[in-house]
Amino acid sequence: MRTRRASEDDWPAIWPLWQAVVAEGETCMWDPDTDEPSARELWMLPPPAAVLVMEVDDGPADTRVVATAQLVPSQPDLGNHVALAQLLIDPALVNLGGGAFGPGGYGSSGGPGIGRTAGEAMVEHAADLGYRAMQLNAVVAANTRLVSLWRSLAFRVVGTLPAAFRHPWQGDVDLYVMHRFLPPPTRAP
Repeated sequence: MRTRRASEDDWPAIWPLWQAVVAEGETCMWDPDTDEPSARELWMLPPPAAVLVMEVDDGPADTRVVATAQLVPSQPDLGNHVALAQLLIDPALVNLGGGAFGPGGYGSSGGPGIGRTAGEAMVEHAADLGYRAMQLNAVVAANTRLVSLWRSLAFRVVGTLPAAFRHPWQGDVDLYVMHRFLPPPTRAP
């Protein structure tokens, strides 16, 4: 899997993934019925935001976006060294083999899945952009696989927002705010 900065030309490949994740209504705060122009405005933010795409080869001359991430400064000025991060993974891949969040996920033979690989890439890119820490503002506590993934990537829960997410079948569930410090950059942005 390759990770790179997205350009406006990537939006047609990002949109179906974004729409599928948000329409499930299980992990994102956005309206499941968000239309494409609104979604593009929410996701494809201008600098200093960075949008990433994670892609895999689907043939000799074809690649497919399997995940996308958004990194923005958590706060202006004196708080801009902390990245506010979001990661969306193609839901069709989450349930393959051992799942995209763990062993047996897409494109692996018992190795890390899409979720772990994408999460690691997001952390590395944030560090390379000069961020010193990363914050996840709205991790749905009921999504135990995702919470476990983030914990395994050194994130810890620093706050709980009680009953802050209207889950489609579990009712009002907690949201976690998760945080981790980042390693030094491995390359220039």
